[in-house]
Amino acid sequence: MADLVYPPVIGAALTVFRALDVRIKIVGAEHIPATGGAVLVSNHISYLDFLFAGLGAVRGGKRKTRFMAKDDVFKHGVSGPLMRGMKHIPVDRTDGQPAYDAAVRALRAGEVVGVFPEATISRSFMLKKFKTGAARMAADSGTPLLPVILWGTQQLWTKGRPKTLTKRHVPVTIMIGEPIELAPGDKPVMVTRRLRAAMSEMLDRAQREYPGSPSGPEDTWWLPVHLGGTAPTLEVAEAEDEVEATAKAERRAAKEQGR
Repeated sequence: MADLVYPPVIGAALTVFRALDVRIKIVGAEHIPATGGAVLVSNHISYLDFLFAGLGAVRGGKRKTRFMAKDDVFKHGVSGPLMRGMKHIPVDRTDGQPAYDAAVRALRAGEVVGVFPEATISRSFMLKKFKTGAARMAADSGTPLLPVILWGTQQLWTKGRPKTLTKRHVPVTIMIGEPIELAPGDKPVMVTRRLRAAMSEMLDRAQREYPGSPSGPEDTWWLPVHLGGTAPTLEVAEAEDEVEATAKAERRAAKEQGR
């Protein structure tokens, strides 16, 4: 079936990025496989990451990525039809097996499936703990892992910041690493450690080579502490995530009781 929604969505996103003069640099485009399934694994620092990671695959190898995303996004009146039209995969966080099975089927059919192994946006802008789902999907489908690092996207639209999408002239790095092939018998936990180590090295490189810098003392929020910024540490960010998760669970429980 033809992709009727994916191209115009990417085109619309590029129009917005051009209007904001977002300066996109793609590194490692040659690592995008021309054909066959692959699990694209990206860090997560912005609400726009699926667009940029997907753009890297489109420009690098004319591949369309089917991202796994929480099902709430598919229920939204505007984003829902677009997500379904782009054939992304909804994930019910109370029962993720159907989404996992759908992802494996897509991989076996030769699709690129996108995964954020940190599950949620990293407030520290550093790598959080990885879940093993990407490694398990790669093993079950016989496909490689494709590591992707994004840097700069957090300046555009991220958790805890105004949702204005007005910052201009932001450099964005999309770095694509060498595919990681799995051998028979590889344990998902060990593969995930290897994947995270590779992505950590890529993130360090992306940060070192990044051409942007804060415009002033009030613009250091998007830099991690070790780079002289004022973003929360991993430990503080993890505590904030736990508070938010508890509050969401309480709201869901209250909503269920009110039905």
